[in-house]
Amino acid sequence: MTTLETLRTIALSLPEVTEEPHFEKTSFRVKKKIFATYDDHLKTACIKLTEIDQSVFSSAGKTTIYPVDNKWGKQGWTIIEMKKVRKDLFKDALIKAYCAVAPKKLADQVKGF
Repeated sequence: MTTLETLRTIALSLPEVTEEPHFEKTSFRVKKKIFATYDDHLKTACIKLTEIDQSVFSSAGKTTIYPVDNKWGKQGWTIIEMKKVRKDLFKDALIKAYCAVAPKKLADQVKGF
């Protein structure tokens, strides 16, 4: 099981990340762009992936990581069931989400992180 504290620890260790409220959720941003949110009620994270990364991570466990079921999912927004995901898989997906949103200079700092 992965928790909000795990999400927070990993996300805030990345360059220039801030944690801010986003409606009823917690969001993590780089340069004001959201790359992850957390829904405490549902115990899910939602991350922004590229189309290819979304396909790869979703294939790892279709009930654990899957596209949002609407137009947002087609744009790369991906749900992660925090109670089901392994920490190492979650960390990899979160870093990919960061790199998908961050400026190239910042993304290059964390590749292989």
